[in-house]
Amino acid sequence: MSHGPPTGLAAVSSALLAMSRHLEVRDVLKTIVASARELLDAQYAALGVPDDHGGFAQFVVDGVSEAQWKAIGPLPRQHGVLAAMLRDAKPQRLADVRSDPRFEGWPSAHPDLVDFLGLPVRDGDEVIGALFLANKNCPKPEGTCGFTQDDEELLGILAQHAAIALTNARLYERSRELTIAEERSRLAHELHDAVSQKLFSLRLTAQAAARLVDRDPTRAKGELQQVAALAAEAADELRAAVVELRPAALDEDGLVATLRTQVQVLDRAHSARVTFTGHGVRALPAAQEEAVLRVAQEALHNALRHAEADRVDVTLDRRGTGAVLRVTDDGSGFDPRTVRRAGRHLGLVSMRDRASGVGGRLSVESEPGKGTTIEMEVPGG
Repeated sequence: MSHGPPTGLAAVSSALLAMSRHLEVRDVLKTIVASARELLDAQYAALGVPDDHGGFAQFVVDGVSEAQWKAIGPLPRQHGVLAAMLRDAKPQRLADVRSDPRFEGWPSAHPDLVDFLGLPVRDGDEVIGALFLANKNCPKPEGTCGFTQDDEELLGILAQHAAIALTNARLYERSRELTIAEERSRLAHELHDAVSQKLFSLRLTAQAAARLVDRDPTRAKGELQQVAALAAEAADELRAAVVELRPAALDEDGLVATLRTQVQVLDRAHSARVTFTGHGVRALPAAQEEAVLRVAQEALHNALRHAEADRVDVTLDRRGTGAVLRVTDDGSGFDPRTVRRAGRHLGLVSMRDRASGVGGRLSVESEPGKGTTIEMEVPGG
């Protein structure tokens, strides 16, 4: 069986090289989708990564303009042929996707898809995504599919690379979570030590006051005021410890209240001034709220730990049915063009993925010595 001219292999090779150079998973997926469309000479190509709520955490398309994509509307749900592919984990080659019994229609602005080739993206037995192409650019006799067995095999190679990219991204996210867990554990120790020291000072000061009560009441009074101040500081630090170590109370308190509380804690815990303002934000879907909170936490961590800012302002504003988060600091800043190198260190990769995972977008404005603004926009439900 022939596998097409060498140009096909050269294109696969350049696509794979491009992937190995990319760090950010979304760029890798875009490269895979664009390469698939070009290699198999199709009008449309897409790759979907399902979430656990019947939708898609990521959905990358090629062959559809930005304007068309906006007109199509929200990300697709897992239904019809897409759902079947994710469930049955079998390649699908169809002469006309519209006449397939599982077809459930699409939004009015959606391009018309006819012949269709879809492959599951697998990690072992688990289906972690689906790669699919439509409308092969070639003459097709009535009722036949333009995509061939060769096309299916070639797409299979790209699907394997998509699986590697997604698995790596997952491992990276897991390692970040472990880092965050370590950070929390370190924080617990630090706070425990700080509070222990405060309580030790408290005991000594109280003992000194007790000894001075009869002999020097004025000095004893001063020592007792010191006891009160130390007790207040210890209580503050304990409260900060509890808030920092407790998972965000999004479900009970909602996004605005949770963000406000976290900002207040950070404002108390750091010498920097940390402020929060929120305007007219309505409740968002749970996944969106969590993504906004996580990005805010990451951006605040960067501003306070890495950029050593004196002032950090967090704002959350309503935009349409969605919201815009802005975290601005006056810290050391960096050159966003070198973000490939800095991206992992500053968590920008995971912030971008969190934003795109809920259909949002993230932008970073920064300049050495000029501070940083991180803006994240998410749509409503």
